[in-house]
This record gives sequence, C-alpha cells and structure tokens, in this order.
Amino acid sequence: MATDPPNRARLDTELDNPRSRALHQLDVGACVELLQTEDQAAFDAAVQARAALVAFIQAVASRFGPCDSPSPGRLIYIGAGTSGRLGVLDASEAPPTFCVPPGLIVGIIAGGEGALRRSSEGREDEPDGARTDLEALALTSRDTVLGIAAGGTTPYVLGGLQLAKALAPGCLTGLLTCARVPKPPACDHLILLATGPEVLTGSTRLKAGTATKLALNTISTTLMVQSGRVYGNLMVDVRATNDKLRDRAARVVSTLTGLDRAAALALLDRADGHAKVAVVMARLTIDAATARAKLAEVGVGGRLSAVIDQHPAA
Repeated sequence: MATDPPNRARLDTELDNPRSRALHQLDVGACVELLQTEDQAAFDAAVQARAALVAFIQAVASRFGPCDSPSPGRLIYIGAGTSGRLGVLDASEAPPTFCVPPGLIVGIIAGGEGALRRSSEGREDEPDGARTDLEALALTSRDTVLGIAAGGTTPYVLGGLQLAKALAPGCLTGLLTCARVPKPPACDHLILLATGPEVLTGSTRLKAGTATKLALNTISTTLMVQSGRVYGNLMVDVRATNDKLRDRAARVVSTLTGLDRAAALALLDRADGHAKVAVVMARLTIDAATARAKLAEVGVGGRLSAVIDQHPAA
C-alpha cells in the first residue's frame, strides 16, 4: 500500500497566487502581461539574495581552482527536474565560455543525462540517489556542492548534501532555494530566492526557474572573473573553435592589441585559436610557445593582467 506523500502545501512555491486565479479566463494579451509582471519577482528575489550570494561566492572562490592545480577545487551542482537541468546547463556552458576543463564545474541531475530531455521526477524522491555520481567524483575538502531545489525539500538534493559531507567532511555545501525552509544540517550556506507563489500553482519552471538561472549566472561568472578568466569585460579565455567564436576572439585580440581584424585572425591561427595567448604574443612580441610559458609562470589559470599590464598596446 502506497504511503501518503509529504504535504508541501505550506511551501512558498506551492502557495496559491491570488493574482492568477482567473488565469484560465485570460486572453493572450492579458496572459502575457500577467506572466511578465510576475516575472519581475524573479529579478527582485535575486537582488534581495545579494548578501547570501556574495558570502557563498567568497567561500567558494577561496577553494575553487586554480585550473592548473593537480587537484583543483570544483563547483558541483546537484538537483532534480528543472533545478537539475539549470545546474547542468550552467556547468556545460563554462568550458566553451571560459575554456575551463569540463570537470571544473559539474552538473548532477536526478535520473542522469536522460532526465535532461525526458521527465524523471520519481528519482527526486531518492535521498541516496546521488551516491554513485558523488562517489565517482572522489570529493575533496576543496570542492563545493551546491544543491538546487526550488521548494527546498527535494530528498535527492538534501540527501546529496548529506552524502557530500559524509564523503568529504571538509567540503563546502550550499542550498539554493525559492522557499523559506530551515537550513539543513548538511548545508553551510542557504541562499533564498524569495519569488513567491507561481502564476501556475507549483510550476517552478516559471519565476523560481528564472531566479535560479539568474543566481547561477552570477555564481559562475563571478567565480570566473575572480579566477582571472576575464580581462576588462572580455572573455579572454575563449578559444576559437567555430566561426562565431573565431570572430569573437579576433575582436578580443583587436581590442587589447590595436591590431586590425586581418592581423588579429592571423595571430589567432598562430596561437591555436587561444585569444589570451594571441594577446600576450602581440603585447610582448613573442611566439606562441613563449607566450604560453609566460602565462604558466603567473599561475592561477594564467591571469592575463599579470602578464600584459606592464606592456601597454602600441
């Protein structure tokens, strides 16, 4: 005989939204207006969570990377459903944007890769469900595990945080949630995104999902800035692996060296598509191998400012 499910009616993300009680009666224009108006709460929630985000990111930054370390500190997202998919999305976008190894930011989702395309909601009820994935990562005290759970009660996520602490007691843990819940025992940092009840009751792919994406953007981008993978507002670690990225990398090189487009593209080719290497080549008038060595000397992922700030562009 099946047991009764936990009553989640008290959670912020499950509450009735009085502003959308006539949702089924709205025409297209009114429906769009209501959804867009309610979406503003996602941005407000991200702003209100600023202090918690700063505290968490500062704690992660002290152990994250450097990428050239034998055992760099990693950021590991764990979630189910929409929350899990957003974590996997953010993790998967780090390598092409910042040229970091795929294993530096990791996304774990209940149900595995198949759950990215097909719902696997039953797996989120398994507190021990993330054990295999977490054990395979061989967690260390330098790692951070961030649970993502809109309602803050997902057994897969809360159990994952407990597993992480059991596997690596010194690792850092956090919970990113859109519901006011007590901080779990295995959680070092609780980040609340107070988005309130959804237009479609309980559908946390809406405001909660938007706020979660905003928070993850903030976390990963700030970490990359702090670890030296940005110069000015340019993604200098981008590697030109397709036409779009080759064009972007050429503009980065032109901006930082004064070279015209044709010269920047030619230099990129000699730098094997690495914008950062090409910039150092031009600034110091050296070849690609020497430029890579110069970047390696400064450590911390090859912080560009440590190499070129003493060599202004012509």
